[in-house]
Amino acid sequence: MKTAVVTDSTAYIPKELQEKLNIHMIPLSVIFGTESFREEIDLTADQFYEEVKAARELPSTSQPPTGEFVELYERLGKEYDAVISIHLSSGISGTYQGAVTAANMVEGVNVYPFDSEVSCMVQGFYVLEAAEMANEERPVEEILSRLEEMKQTCRAYFIVDDLTHLQRGGRLSSAQAIIGSLLQVKPLLHFVDKKIVPIEKVRTKKRALNRVTELLSEDVRSGEPYRAVIIHANREQEAKDWKASLEKQFPNVEFMLSYFGPVTGTHLGEGSLGMGWVKRS
Repeated sequence: MKTAVVTDSTAYIPKELQEKLNIHMIPLSVIFGTESFREEIDLTADQFYEEVKAARELPSTSQPPTGEFVELYERLGKEYDAVISIHLSSGISGTYQGAVTAANMVEGVNVYPFDSEVSCMVQGFYVLEAAEMANEERPVEEILSRLEEMKQTCRAYFIVDDLTHLQRGGRLSSAQAIIGSLLQVKPLLHFVDKKIVPIEKVRTKKRALNRVTELLSEDVRSGEPYRAVIIHANREQEAKDWKASLEKQFPNVEFMLSYFGPVTGTHLGEGSLGMGWVKRS
């Protein structure tokens, strides 16, 4: 059985990996005023952060139209028997539901939407695993079972540099944003029940990074192999330095470097950092 793997742009999987593993991507969009840009196609992360600095207002974001899912699934159905479509958490976007709706509209191919319950390159871990297994022609049921298994050890933590974006997005009150900024509070966020929620508030970014490192240490101390990723919002050198430090501490963990692209960057803001990990099979 030939199985295609689809994801959305918020997985931020490098193009070379997409091509190597034959991963199909559908983009979300960022809207500046009346102009809409498909991330990873019309707008790169670097371009986005430059645009935000010049913009009078923060951009908004939108999920892919259902019709784009239908078109992609129908095209893949000409070559594949099944499609596994892996998307960012349904608790923060309607993208997964769009995939479900489209899956019920197409004929001639079985489509299996999968809610990663996370986002960014942590979502990408599910995509890479599914693509590697699909290229080995593993059965769909086996791939989906492995993806569900991954949820047991998958973690994602985010450190926000500027509370303004969270406040404008309705996640913090104005008072909390002002007080937090004055006290230099760095909210440590993670996913609970598919939504992003604060887990702790730390006074400085250094302490926040140390806390995430502690959480990683608790999970990987068994010595079993793990895959992890450092994610940054226009702070590449800071992310590289953190990655280099972690690689010395955790030899059983394979670290990658990724970024918050236009869609996630809109909601988290420039300067944010994150780390996610999952146990390898």
